[in-house]
Amino acid sequence: MTNIRVLVVDDSAFMRTVISDIINRSHDLTVIGTARDGNDALAKIRQLNPDVVTMDVEMPQMDGLSALERIMKEHPVPVIMLSSLTKSGAEQTLKALQLGAVDFIAKPAGRLSPDISQIKDDILEKIRVAAGARKKLQNLISNIPENRITSPGVAAPKIALSGGKLNKLVLIGTSTGGPKALYQVIPRFPASINAGILVVQHMPPGFTKSLAERLDTLSEIRVKEAEHGEKILPGTAYIAPGDYHLKVSAQSVGGAKELTVNLDKSPPRGALRPAADVMLESVAQEFWSHMVCVIMTGMGHDGAAALPALKQKGAQIIAEDQSTCIVYGMPKAAFETGLVDRVVPLPEIHREVMKML
Repeated sequence: MTNIRVLVVDDSAFMRTVISDIINRSHDLTVIGTARDGNDALAKIRQLNPDVVTMDVEMPQMDGLSALERIMKEHPVPVIMLSSLTKSGAEQTLKALQLGAVDFIAKPAGRLSPDISQIKDDILEKIRVAAGARKKLQNLISNIPENRITSPGVAAPKIALSGGKLNKLVLIGTSTGGPKALYQVIPRFPASINAGILVVQHMPPGFTKSLAERLDTLSEIRVKEAEHGEKILPGTAYIAPGDYHLKVSAQSVGGAKELTVNLDKSPPRGALRPAADVMLESVAQEFWSHMVCVIMTGMGHDGAAALPALKQKGAQIIAEDQSTCIVYGMPKAAFETGLVDRVVPLPEIHREVMKML
């Protein structure tokens, strides 16, 4: 088997060495070069034509975001960003995913920390996935319409439909490639959508809040990170916080049924917290009315195990078509259950959801 050829980009010589050592110890990965900043990376990509690039977000001269934008225009190659676990790092990472990065790795501590070795398995796995996604890069580069892209914090205030009864839910599970996919689905829902929307996107703590804020600025509906105990309302999308399972609780208030968010730290499911299976099983148990479930791009099989419970409650199920998935893992597992009603390419998912509603 041909080794996956990797270019490591970081302004820290120490980090370049640590990451290179992790990669070179693997039997199927080889570091073919390193670069110290964005300009150096662009030159090395043209010279070496790597299969995958790992790149720090924060670098002098040309930073990771500027370099990523140039790479995607001039010499598209799968890029994995290395980001700090800070609010600023999360915002920059979400911007990188919007610009076309395949995935990101959250560094556990400071930029010179040897703790990076603690996430070596994550680094190797994501490089392998990114290499396999090379033929799908165009799906990442193609963006939502330019007139819908704004900076976080400039969206007009949105009023949740607090008076509306919740009788419909849209349930979305996704992982690798998911933030980019969500940008092509959530912002296309109309403000008048008469359903609550629950989303599980596999991400660390902090990053899900930035994702919700960025989606909110792009969307007609309200998008927020889910909070424990809050009432689920039509016209609002709730994103599961990193490291918490998103469950729901039903109760009757004044003769009307209400659904509230129930966040917990019960054990990870399949090493995942949040897990789509946990959210979907909880909704299947607690919700009383019409549901549409969407399983989108992602590694693994999260979401598939819960489909029988949803189907028993009459839910309609959509799986993203392989042609638009960055990683055809979760939708494939869903499809193989035999319970999927429609297989839909990403640009058409919002329309199919609205039809089913």
